[in-house]
Amino acid sequence: MTLLQVMADSDREQVLLRTTDVATIAAELAPHGVVLEQWDTVPLARDAGQDEVLAAYRSDVDKVSAEGGYKLVDVARIVPDDSNPEWPAIAKGAREKFLNEHTHDEDEVRFFVEGRGCFYLHFGDKVYAVVCEAGDLMSVPAGTTHWFDMGQRPEFCAIRFFQEEDGWVAGFTGDGIATRMPTLDELLVSA
Repeated sequence: MTLLQVMADSDREQVLLRTTDVATIAAELAPHGVVLEQWDTVPLARDAGQDEVLAAYRSDVDKVSAEGGYKLVDVARIVPDDSNPEWPAIAKGAREKFLNEHTHDEDEVRFFVEGRGCFYLHFGDKVYAVVCEAGDLMSVPAGTTHWFDMGQRPEFCAIRFFQEEDGWVAGFTGDGIATRMPTLDELLVSA
């Protein structure tokens, strides 16, 4: 379920909008230059590698790359591994890397092949929490203050688009706002 929850940045309990209607979500994000699209998903094996994932979405990937000038496209996959005693620490480390508010010098563009994640976009005095799931393409413009939560038990596969090889360079704001907002898991519980 794709979800948007808009909250006051000073009070997470002050929910200004909560919707699962994709057209409404896209319309709410558009004035900020954020794009949300939905693509048809392609059934893939759970262990499909980067080449297989990119081949399955080749025409869409090529279109987005050409339109946005993206030179590098890769696939990020996180799958729980309960047989590995290190898995909880790995998951926690992966999650924490993205949980601090930051900006980038280029667009952050992700297509969710499987699983889910939540982008938190901080515009003025509001936070837009956008839960993306399989089939969602999210494009966040360069310079947008945001963070990302993959949940306590991360599981997703996403195609990532970059204009430069070092595209995921974060400029952290130092604001602890992410700690004051509901997590992905909390957003889903109240769904």
